[in-house]
Amino acid sequence: MNRELLMLVDAISREKNVDREVVFGAVELALAQATKKLYTGEVDVRVAVDRENGVYETFRRWHVVPDEAGLQLPDAEILHFEAKEQIDDIEVDDYIEESIESVPIGRIGAQAAKQVILQKIRDAEREQLLNDFLSRGDKIFVGTVKRLDKGDLVVESGRVEGRLRRADLIPKENLRIGDRVRAQIMEVDATLRGPQIILSRSAPPFMIELFRSEVPEIEQGLLEIKSCARDAGSRAKIAVVSHDKRVDPIGTCVGVRGSRVNAVTNELAGERVDIVLWSADPAQFVIGALAPANVQSIVVDEEKHAMDVVVDEENLAIAIGRGGQNVRLASELTGWRINIMTAEESAAKHAQESSGILELFVDKLDVDQEVAQILIAEGFTSLEEIAYVPLQEMLEIEAFDEETIQELRTRAKDVLLTMEIAKEERVDEVSQDLRDLEGITPELIGKLSAGGIHARDDLADLAVDELVDITGMDDGAAKALIMKAREHWFTA
Repeated sequence: MNRELLMLVDAISREKNVDREVVFGAVELALAQATKKLYTGEVDVRVAVDRENGVYETFRRWHVVPDEAGLQLPDAEILHFEAKEQIDDIEVDDYIEESIESVPIGRIGAQAAKQVILQKIRDAEREQLLNDFLSRGDKIFVGTVKRLDKGDLVVESGRVEGRLRRADLIPKENLRIGDRVRAQIMEVDATLRGPQIILSRSAPPFMIELFRSEVPEIEQGLLEIKSCARDAGSRAKIAVVSHDKRVDPIGTCVGVRGSRVNAVTNELAGERVDIVLWSADPAQFVIGALAPANVQSIVVDEEKHAMDVVVDEENLAIAIGRGGQNVRLASELTGWRINIMTAEESAAKHAQESSGILELFVDKLDVDQEVAQILIAEGFTSLEEIAYVPLQEMLEIEAFDEETIQELRTRAKDVLLTMEIAKEERVDEVSQDLRDLEGITPELIGKLSAGGIHARDDLADLAVDELVDITGMDDGAAKALIMKAREHWFTA
């Protein structure tokens, strides 16, 4: 019987072209499952087959768990202190084994053993096929829709399958069984029982790869797609830059009579693509991203990572786009928060900000409005600028003599020092659980304290827009911080 076992392993290994070790593992699993059926509880059984002579031994085993954890599976676990009574140096997560009578192969249900062995082999073959496919380094999966699975599409390429979830399809796209389809490989999840390659046709990287296949200059390194934003099936924007002055990035991506961009559009169910010239200057990049709208002026706020973009009434609707689509895509493309406004709205906002700065200078520097207005006219917007801007720059202000400038700088530094001391006192009021929260910085603590937020639960109770108003952070960061503050509500 032992000789027959070895012959069986060799035959299956050759027939299925899998390693003998995989087949031995399947045989051991089949024997272990058959042995478990002789017990009433959830026992753990291990079978070891000698690879040379086919002789096998069977062991019942217990997993050593920490004493404080208790027994979740009494028939397959043992507490650490009990295990130490049997083996003095045994550690948690080790196993205690006891040799038991082996089940003869002849008593194993032949069909059950065969199913286990074949399943193991199928798993090994599937893993090998997947590894061979991934080794090619393809980013786009090209295959045929094989079947529907819980609303998702299973796409087959050769003998490898990928899963195209309904949420990752282009809206209103109607793919049927047998249709040829291309999709971006987003991830490979080896823990999934079905297709392990996750695909997407709506993700921005898919559009980038389509352009890469249509525009040889990208593959050659002459052009580069810096970023992409998509409203799948409707409209998209890509930012391109040329690394060769002789190559026009936009014209090259469009192609002769639009051939290249049309090929991408046709693949994506008619999705319109705006090709934008990337710029290292954020303001210039945003202006290009908002095309076809014409921008009158732009104000950059580095601290809030936002821009106020002024357009005339005729361009307002174009800049915003239907349902805010144009400005939303431009924001995603550039990574900046974009506020579209008319000249009147900009002037009103500027007047309001100037009024606040004027009040700040008059109050903190103890000067009259005329002096404060001169400072604002010269471009000063904060006490820090007055205190620490190079002296030579301030001496260029014709309305002030050197003595006045030195006095203004001294007053500004004194006020900042007083404010810093007050800030540290406020920080001391902040609870330790808020200080220890991941993502909290000293600067953020100061802003939260000034806004009346002194404990973790205070932060957790805030709405996103409230936190944005207090700290000036963007919506995404504010939402993430609030959710982090709320975590202990659900784990306590």
